[in-house]
Order: sequence, then structure tokens, then C-alpha cells
Amino acid sequence: MNQKVKQSGFTIVELLIVIVVIGILAALVITTFTGIQKRARDTERQTDIKALHGQMEAYYAQNGRYPTLANINDATWRSNNVKGLDVEALRDPKGSANTLVDAVQADAYAYEVLASDDSACDNSTVDCAKYVLTATLESGGTYFAKSNLN
Repeated sequence: MNQKVKQSGFTIVELLIVIVVIGILAALVITTFTGIQKRARDTERQTDIKALHGQMEAYYAQNGRYPTLANINDATWRSNNVKGLDVEALRDPKGSANTLVDAVQADAYAYEVLASDDSACDNSTVDCAKYVLTATLESGGTYFAKSNLN
């Protein structure tokens, strides 16, 4: 009459070990995924800067000067003068505005345009003769991708 009934199931220790292993694997996946996203955004930044560079050089080839920062940020001016420029190329992947800024900062592309003597330019009294396009990378550092070819 003393029959032992064997119960099947997992002990609390076995369950805790499984939970810890799943937690470690989840942490590894999240860390890897975050790194992949950062690299993808940095690649997008470099692609955008190269596209902007191509448009600046095309504008220069037609007009003999580079556009001002105000020109590039003006949607009407862009649609009339740099038709091949995708407005999304002006926005950093983590930024919110489709505009360029005049100094290097996170989450925005910088466009510094100057006269040939490194003074300010406005294309009415002094032509813009050189520029530097810059993006801040999430992986660290600044991407001074492109400057004027002339």
C-alpha cells in the first residue's frame, strides 16, 4: 500500500538556470542589434553627405559658385536650383529637421560655406567659393566627408 508516485516536472533550480540563460541570450541579441543599427545610420550619414556633395558640385559647375546655407535650407530655392536633391538627404537619421546647420553638431549635417579668402559669403556681393560638409557619427568622431573640389 505504500506506493510512491513519481511526479514529473522541473525543479526550481532547473527553471532558474533556463531563465538566466534566456536572459543572457536576449542581452547579447539586443546589444548586437543596437550596434548594427548604429552602423546603418552612420552609413546613411555618409551616403547623404556624398549626395549633397554631388549636388553642390553640379550647382557650382552651372553657376560658378556654391549655394549659401540659406539657399540650401529654402525649399523653393532648392526646387528651382538643385532639382536632383532629395530633401531627405538634408536630415540626419536621428534628426528631425530637413535643414543643414552652420556648425558641427550631433543629429544634424553641417554645411560651412565661405568665400575664397575664408570670409563670409552671400553670393550677391561675395561669391561662395568653398565649403565643407560634415556629419557626426554615432560610432565616434566626425565625418568630414566632402569639401569643394575647386
